Amino acid sequence: MSDEKTTPASVSNLTQNPPRASDGSEKSLEMAIGLELRAFRRRQEVTVAELANRTGLSIGMLSKIENGNTSPSLKTLQTLATALSLPITTFFRGFEARQAPVHTKSGEGIAIEEAGSQAGHQTRLLGHINAPSSGIIAKPYLVTLRAEADIFPALQHGGTETIYMLEGEMDYRHGDTLFRLTAGDSLQFDADRPHGPATPEDRTVRYLSIISAPQHT
Repeated sequence: MSDEKTTPASVSNLTQNPPRASDGSEKSLEMAIGLELRAFRRRQEVTVAELANRTGLSIGMLSKIENGNTSPSLKTLQTLATALSLPITTFFRGFEARQAPVHTKSGEGIAIEEAGSQAGHQTRLLGHINAPSSGIIAKPYLVTLRAEADIFPALQHGGTETIYMLEGEMDYRHGDTLFRLTAGDSLQFDADRPHGPATPEDRTVRYLSIISAPQHT
């Protein structure tokens, strides 16, 4: 089967609303409580229906709490804590554990050795944020490919990945499709499918790779 080659813009006509301002600390607290509740319920292998039976809360209400769509009262939190044999303060740990911004100076970052990496293929981890209120882990990488990097192993991992081209031109493979990327282009995709750079067109190619994946609790 021949590879289909396309450009990112031809995949679909994207329409997206710009990010809205945060609802503030209250919404973040609701999200943190919901994530902690879901994590401990699953860890104890308790279904939503079982928790509803233990607490007298409806399945719909529990779903709203776990998804951060409602602000539970302290009485409700105490009821949930008792049902799961947890201290009530457990639900606030994610909110208290917010991370400060990660500032990485130019030339710094952690060099990453990936399986199958060849000479001329350099990957640097620029930061690592485990955001309790969002439920995701975000890892930005700066990838540099040089002409001598003649072997490019296929990558495959969980979550989604966003590529933003900084310099050069290359074909990037996702599944059976090749995307031609030049400086200023971006590509976002499901990272569960095999992906990775094909042969670069220029002596040096540099791009940002941002991987976002669910937290594993």
